[in-house]
Amino acid sequence: MDAITVVQPAPARLITAEDEEIPVSATLRYTTDDPLAVFVDFPAEASLEGVDVTWTFARSLLDQGLRSPAGHGDVQIWPYGRTRTVVEFHSPHGLALLQFPASALRRFLLRTYAAVGPGQEDLAGVVERGLSTLFGSV
Repeated sequence: MDAITVVQPAPARLITAEDEEIPVSATLRYTTDDPLAVFVDFPAEASLEGVDVTWTFARSLLDQGLRSPAGHGDVQIWPYGRTRTVVEFHSPHGLALLQFPASALRRFLLRTYAAVGPGQEDLAGVVERGLSTLFGSV
């Protein structure tokens, strides 16, 4: 079966240490080739290194974070009021705190569920691809 990819631009606001909000363009991405993950792509001008950056995390984390605080590691997500969601990214270079319209994240999540329903992910395919990558047989 051919992979389905869901791509959606999402306006974000980077919250600085001085509590300023800087508009940042982000693109939400999902592919049925990696059905457990979602990707957030940022253009070079939004990164400290001046290169395009992609963050990858569990689709279930996004789902949970839209309703209540979620995450313990490099990505943490929580609702902020009724209309916004905060996504906090931790890297060796620092921390980025972004606010997204919750409606945009929900719309994206619903579109991913239309491609692959929650609990319907092909885990055998994910494991096979992961092992192939790990052992260099791709």
